[in-house]
Amino acid sequence: MKKIQIINGPNLNLLGKREPTVYGNRSFDDYLATLKKSYPQCELSYFQSNIEGALIDKIQETGFSADGIILNAGGYTHTSVALHDAIKSVTTPVVEVHISNVHAREAFRHHSLISAACKGVIAGFGMESYRLALESFL
Repeated sequence: MKKIQIINGPNLNLLGKREPTVYGNRSFDDYLATLKKSYPQCELSYFQSNIEGALIDKIQETGFSADGIILNAGGYTHTSVALHDAIKSVTTPVVEVHISNVHAREAFRHHSLISAACKGVIAGFGMESYRLALESFL
């Protein structure tokens, strides 16, 4: 059974409420239940924090034992050298995901400080970005 850790960063706890025209009207917990049902061959663990250090701690905690990490670092994508370094420090491959197409949004969202440390990047497919990332580990 593949062990996949999903990590969501700041403000993603508000999915379903926050800017529904950008992020949709479904909570992540609802989507996660669907994902778990669709992939019974995977052990999916979920963690969300608005705190950068907590995200780094979770990457370090699972980054040597999980088969994959799906990371939506939210706004930290564009600012965090520390997350980049944490990803580079572990052996588990990380896929960067974004619900929206960050390249069709504000210019400051066009650059990611974590992409170069990740196995790949998936953006713009709504919540399905997580499923596509999961498929990359299977």
